[in-house]
Amino acid sequence: MNSFIATFFLTLFIVFNAVVSAPLAARGVYSPPVKYPGQGTTWKVGSRHNVTWDASNPPASISNIEGVILLSTNGRLDVDHPLASGFDITSGREEVQVPQVAPGTQYQIVLMGDSGNKGEYFTIAA
Repeated sequence: MNSFIATFFLTLFIVFNAVVSAPLAARGVYSPPVKYPGQGTTWKVGSRHNVTWDASNPPASISNIEGVILLSTNGRLDVDHPLASGFDITSGREEVQVPQVAPGTQYQIVLMGDSGNKGEYFTIAA
């Protein structure tokens, strides 16, 4: 009986160590740079535009493929009102509608996947 218990626990120990020591698959962080809108761009409230980013070099394994596009102004990120969400971050583009915001020149697009990437400042006009 003692040898059965010893064998049982030894087997559990070996299986546990094999599972714990198995290497994890490397997952790449993907933060593609925003290409549009950029400096010199003006969007009008209510209009529709394609936000574009460089999707040419994604890692083989991305930790989060679902993207979110947020609007930032004067350093404030509006996480409560995403412009788009749930799209494939490797697509390179997503159409958004310009929200009802105050006109200004300090707007930025923030592209989120498993990391965040801010675009250049652009203008939103009434």
